Amino acid sequence: MTILVAEDEPMLLKTIELKLKKEGYEVIATADGREAIEKIEASSPDMVITDIMMPFSSGLEIISLVRQKIKKKIPIIILSAIEQEKVVLEAFELGADDYITKPFSLNELTIRVKKLMIQSQRNG
Repeated sequence: MTILVAEDEPMLLKTIELKLKKEGYEVIATADGREAIEKIEASSPDMVITDIMMPFSSGLEIISLVRQKIKKKIPIIILSAIEQEKVVLEAFELGADDYITKPFSLNELTIRVKKLMIQSQRNG
């Protein structure tokens, strides 16, 4: 199982990458929205975890790309320090499956990842 992580904060990106690798996932780590979009189109990950506010393309644009252009049903988890209801609702309307507010527990993230992966495999 491959997870693409898009996060512009280098330490958080590395921390998430290491935790997910420890859990047995392959990780594609990207530091901005444009790189994330390129990697999603090139590698077809099984899940996307993305920040909302990033350089070049936002997490909302990434959700939109996956759902409308590529038409993938893969799980998408949003990570964000933004707690504005409008942004959260827009993320879900675009097709996000889960939303985690920063700061968050890495253990909570991995539980949510596992849960969504299981649901995704069931819905095949």
